[in-house]
Amino acid sequence: MARQLAIHRLRARKPLDDNAIDRFLQQHSVPIVEGEKCTFLYRGEADEVWVRHRIVGQPQRVPMRRLPGTALWFVILELPAGSRVEYQLEVRRGDHHEEGNDPLNPHVANSPVGSSSVCQATGYVVPDWVHPDPEARQGEIVDLTVQSSALRRRSECRVYLPARFRTTHTYPLLIVHDGDDYLRYAAMGTVLDNLIHRLDMAETVVVFSNPGDRTKEYANSVQHARFVAKELLPRLEDEFPLLAKPSGRCLMGASFGAVASLSTAYRYPGLFGSLLLQSGSFVFTDIGDDHGGGAAFDPVVRFMNRYRAKPAKVAARMFVSCGTYEPLIVPNRSMVPVFERAGMRVRYVEARDGHSWEDWRDRLRDGLSWIYPGPQKYVYE
Repeated sequence: MARQLAIHRLRARKPLDDNAIDRFLQQHSVPIVEGEKCTFLYRGEADEVWVRHRIVGQPQRVPMRRLPGTALWFVILELPAGSRVEYQLEVRRGDHHEEGNDPLNPHVANSPVGSSSVCQATGYVVPDWVHPDPEARQGEIVDLTVQSSALRRRSECRVYLPARFRTTHTYPLLIVHDGDDYLRYAAMGTVLDNLIHRLDMAETVVVFSNPGDRTKEYANSVQHARFVAKELLPRLEDEFPLLAKPSGRCLMGASFGAVASLSTAYRYPGLFGSLLLQSGSFVFTDIGDDHGGGAAFDPVVRFMNRYRAKPAKVAARMFVSCGTYEPLIVPNRSMVPVFERAGMRVRYVEARDGHSWEDWRDRLRDGLSWIYPGPQKYVYE
């Protein structure tokens, strides 16, 4: 017989007073995860309370119930094992609505647009390789400024050099779009240190590139592609000991950054041997031009429609990942066979997560160890 949920055991207590609720909250982490049942809680005076999340296909504004005679609100959501969900609470008092993070939950995920509370469902574990490992030697991150004629601006980049970097060796190159965000929100510097230390990933020079106007430069921009291929890459190969061949070059990005990676490789086919694309904003239309993404997606949709009509092999290998809870799961799934038909070797990975930096962080070992496998798996030539 299944054990009664904690919230139901609380409801049965007599008397159900503030002291009982205090003890209950001291004994449980919030949300309370019991198998696939996750109980979200809010404590405070309010007229209505909702849990707001972004799981595609589910009501994204879920009302909470108030325990009679108390200021405790709750709702039970069923989340499959391994799920990781970002959410906030919306509270209404009279005509005033307030939305923010869950004050009872210490787990918070940060992004360029703010922060959200995180529900870690049963079976989800933060990978140990995202935390600093005292045994892993740290790579060095140096600044690199590129004066770009194509972009008509200075491009501020960061270059990661592995801990054992030697100018007498040659290294594969990884160029990362939204580079500072990957460093800040996906702990990518630490991840690289750990994966290289554990021999999961080859020693690699990683360049963290950053956009100006992101929605313009990353949406199939001729200027951006020219910057990467004709300005950034030659500068890097001039200053660092790199494998100057396609098999030693990879472009990487998430969301619009994945579009930028794909479109750059499309404009310069054969220059990059690999692509690492996370939650790509691969929005397209089969009929008409109503894609629902807003004006920023117009150039993306035109590019994707053109590519789908005439797929091209733009690299030899491609790693693609996406969260099953994000709206982009459908276009990402549908693009995998298109990429394969174009002659590319594709590894595709899904996770029960959303469009978030921690989802992209959690897929880094899968992607990086497949693109540039370390001695544990493969001797890089």
